Amino acid sequence: MEFASDNTSGAAPQIMQALMRANEGFAPAYGREQAMERVRALVRETFEAPRAEVFLVANGTTANALSIATFCPPWGAIFCHEQAHVQVDECGAPEFFVSGGKMVPVPGAHGKIDPDDLARAIATVPQGDVHSVQRGMVTLTNATEAGTVYSPDEIAALCEVARGFCLPVHMDGARLANALVATGASPADMTWRAGIDILSLGATKNGCLAVDAVVLFDPEKAWELELRRKRAGHLFSKHRFLSAQIEAYLTDDLWLDLARAANDRAVALEGVLAALPGARIVHPRQANMVFASLPRATHRRAMSAGAHYYLWPHWASLEGPSDEAVTARFVCSWNTNDADIVALERVMRGQG
Repeated sequence: MEFASDNTSGAAPQIMQALMRANEGFAPAYGREQAMERVRALVRETFEAPRAEVFLVANGTTANALSIATFCPPWGAIFCHEQAHVQVDECGAPEFFVSGGKMVPVPGAHGKIDPDDLARAIATVPQGDVHSVQRGMVTLTNATEAGTVYSPDEIAALCEVARGFCLPVHMDGARLANALVATGASPADMTWRAGIDILSLGATKNGCLAVDAVVLFDPEKAWELELRRKRAGHLFSKHRFLSAQIEAYLTDDLWLDLARAANDRAVALEGVLAALPGARIVHPRQANMVFASLPRATHRRAMSAGAHYYLWPHWASLEGPSDEAVTARFVCSWNTNDADIVALERVMRGQG
């Protein structure tokens, strides 16, 4: 009964097979292998962006930090949702890579920023005052940390606000595939057509072993990003193992198939959780995460029976009144199965 995170799942068989093929023989190092050329072509085709540049790294924190550092000066403000991963889960990595910078959290219901709130937040940062940080850039997350999804129109509205202040926009797409499946949008419509300048394209959470991509829609920044990746120690010598994963991931829409499986399981899980006594769904379920408020006694039964998931926020505790409502986050992965959902229901109802 594993619902802690899509980080806890294994790699999809297609990814492991690609890695085994990549392990044969020899190949040039540091991204000069032929597989990287194929990856670049695949990304450009997938995003309908023939001038896009692509850089592979091992994880999402690196992808986010390098992306933000490429566009934000050390004295820049980085506008993000108050629950964004770059704000609460990356140990200051974006600010470290920027060699400064300051996160400016923007509130918003269900993990999403409202354009008016973004405009107000940007406007509160004065320009031309040497005592203040200056406006740097905007970063958005899709799917959000609350499991909700921005539509292309919503992304475009936020990018329009940013453009009004002459700010670039980054997207943390750790779960972009889940957002695309949820909306039916094309990768291009969800990103550069809506105004996104640079994308952290997630793969590790969605069936890869250890790789995420930075997709740069402004090729003029490519050399700077290349240098930043190397200086940060994230240019892999045996780069072919990163390329092999992304090539398999994007081939024949595997990434969307894996995300669809996770989203579908989340639909089923939401139905089970919503029907439990005392249950309340906290955020609209749009991707592969379900946030549910349940009596503490229900959580105790589930966790004592071996169910893995996180109480939310992280300081929530199993200690306290049994009938008190406690929120938890449940995440479905590409390989979450119906049997685990059934088992979770049984133990939560005290039947297992």
